Amino acid sequence: MGMIRLQKYMAECGIASRRKCEEMIADGLIRVNGDIVTEPGTKVDPLVDKIEFKNGKKEIKPEKKVYLMLNKPVGYVTTVKDEKGRSTVMSLLKGVEEKVVPVGRLDMYTSGLLLFSNDGEFINKVTHPSHETTKTYVVKTRGVPSEKDLEKLRNGIKIEDYTTSPAKVEMLLQDNTNDIARLRIEIHEGRNRQVRKMVQAIGLSTIALKRESVGNLSLDGLNKGEWRYLSEEEVKGILSE
Repeated sequence: MGMIRLQKYMAECGIASRRKCEEMIADGLIRVNGDIVTEPGTKVDPLVDKIEFKNGKKEIKPEKKVYLMLNKPVGYVTTVKDEKGRSTVMSLLKGVEEKVVPVGRLDMYTSGLLLFSNDGEFINKVTHPSHETTKTYVVKTRGVPSEKDLEKLRNGIKIEDYTTSPAKVEMLLQDNTNDIARLRIEIHEGRNRQVRKMVQAIGLSTIALKRESVGNLSLDGLNKGEWRYLSEEEVKGILSE
């Protein structure tokens, strides 16, 4: 690993965000080789230096990086804690000992593939629009879109203060009698409630929304409410996209 800034090393060990780690150092809470260090930019060599909390009760070591997927049911919020007391997705991760966080989010009424990890690089790769990781959704709509509507979605449509990037859109079901349709929409941005807003922008409403895949990952028979760890190959597939 070589020499690395103390706050960066702490963040990579899963202690907290880099900014929070800087505050902890400035507050004199961290020892390096027995001495309290208060300068956040201090460089350390984790292979040589002993880095620990001030009270000496816990040494700061790299956290095992883990990656998992959940088939999220409707009715759970994608947060670690919820001030309103609603059920969070964390309550579904029975048996996961590592401290992980959701990678992006699905709103309470959206189901499907949700990733979790403690690897900052992986989280950034999936969530930051610049990396263009594809996300595929199936949406059931009230109202049947015209071909012109579908083309608007495919070419990019104005939502609030931005225009969406071009999307792949496929009509899976067209039921004119009951005035419903089912679409598969593939995007790579994943802004807040984006698919619902795209549907609304063409004058329809969303009855149900499910995320089927993220990058090379799909639910593949994972039942609602179930989770599993990703394989090494699956993680590499996301990181190499």
